[in-house]
Amino acid sequence: MAERNAASSLKVVSRKSFLWLFTMTSTLFLLSWFFVLRSTSTNRPDFIDSDFLPNPKLPTDLDNSTLEKDNLNDEPSIGNRAILVNTEETEATRKTGSETETLAQNQTPATNDDESKCSRKNDAVVPLKVFMYDLPPEFHFGLLDWKPLGNTVWPDITTQIPHYPGGLNLQHSIEFWLTTDLLASELPEPRSAGAAIRVRNVSEADIIFVPFFSSLCYNRHSKTNKHEKKSMDSVLQEKLVQFLTSREEWKRSGGVDHLILAHHPNSMLKVRTKLWPSTLILSDFGRYPSNIANVEKDVIAPYKHVVKSYVNDSSNFDSRPILLYFQGAIHRKDGGHARLALYNMLKDEKDVHFSSGSVQKGGIRQATEGMQSSKFCLNIAGDTPSSNRLFDAIVSHCVPVIISDEIELPYEDVLDYSEFCVFARTRDALKRNYLITFIRSIGREEWTRMWEKLKEVEAMFEFQYPSKEGDAVQMIWQAVARRVPAMKLKLHRSRRYVRSLSKKERSLPTKPAPVNYWLERRNVIVRKSAA
Repeated sequence: MAERNAASSLKVVSRKSFLWLFTMTSTLFLLSWFFVLRSTSTNRPDFIDSDFLPNPKLPTDLDNSTLEKDNLNDEPSIGNRAILVNTEETEATRKTGSETETLAQNQTPATNDDESKCSRKNDAVVPLKVFMYDLPPEFHFGLLDWKPLGNTVWPDITTQIPHYPGGLNLQHSIEFWLTTDLLASELPEPRSAGAAIRVRNVSEADIIFVPFFSSLCYNRHSKTNKHEKKSMDSVLQEKLVQFLTSREEWKRSGGVDHLILAHHPNSMLKVRTKLWPSTLILSDFGRYPSNIANVEKDVIAPYKHVVKSYVNDSSNFDSRPILLYFQGAIHRKDGGHARLALYNMLKDEKDVHFSSGSVQKGGIRQATEGMQSSKFCLNIAGDTPSSNRLFDAIVSHCVPVIISDEIELPYEDVLDYSEFCVFARTRDALKRNYLITFIRSIGREEWTRMWEKLKEVEAMFEFQYPSKEGDAVQMIWQAVARRVPAMKLKLHRSRRYVRSLSKKERSLPTKPAPVNYWLERRNVIVRKSAA
């Protein structure tokens, strides 16, 4: 019995000794490994957690030379392997690393720069693909008294472009410039860096363009002539609706993927409620309810300025004697009440020009000279929130002072107007002495910064043929392109339940349907199935 107890005690002692020996051995091994790692901490492997090391050097704090040396080898543990090689091998590795580092310094920046340039170039040349209806000439160039030859629809722009009337007609000539730009994209040698190209296959298109010169039509043909029950403007609007609603392209989308121009505030007045699902190109939303036009769906385009651009502007703060300039209609309706109030406040200020004027009797020439001689130009809401006066000021390098609470500005998602415009709320501007004190507080240095910025951005508001990179035509196309993803999202979501409709129900939208037509039909189906 005693022998058994002794044997059992020996086993217990042996186990304890073995565990103690194993623990001590493991501890010594870990400590030795710890000190080896510490001695090579700058080159430790990536798989070692820095939190377990004293005073860890985070990757963001590593100097460039350390990072570059680490990257010279495929294996991250070169630092640990280095203690096993001889001095000659280590020196050779350092020389190779140094040469590689020098070569990288000489070549890498240029390569990266070239890649970034290529990337920017490739991004710039990806155009918006536009399918344009071949509408009869009466909707577009026929309004410019152009007569087609034979069955042709479009003029030969390589030989002659129909003349667009001047004066205030020009300020809403957006449709003319966009249409000619699309026609030019089909020329054998089109201009480079085009922001949009015309495609003949509608399945390839990002958007469908409706080339109706609606602003020109309103300006020229909105009044009823003798022996006419309807004006030509009303007749063409109705014919346009008939044309669009008969097209399979419109029936398929309800007009969501169509682009319609209505830049004049009164253009397309008769058919807005029928064509509203389309993306509209407008000057502002002043005469539109928010369910018809809004900033999420539509595109705001600049007016074409009517004053001459200030070429080779060498003026400065001191050489412009007029502090604040306004010339135009003073008595306006709707939001234009502020004009009369501001006129009464500012008319007696010695360095302020505030007078009534129009484009007639040399009005454009006077406005050109006045704006180019002024530091600041007032842009006050009139019948609508916007006017071409803002864009006249921009190309005159006269810092705009915008007093229009409801104004929407072209491509404001990419352009910060606060860098070259001054904004004042109407309620503040109408306080006595507020506006003049505010303007006088802007000194030479701040004004000069805005003046320089005006010269940088003025090209974005120039309409020209052929269009050039970064001009108004291409900026508008780019703004349209930024609407396309949201447009496609709406369209794709609306098609979710089309398959569940009967053939009769699928054929229902033979007239312009709202964007949510299919969503409404889906709700009907869901309610029926629930019942």
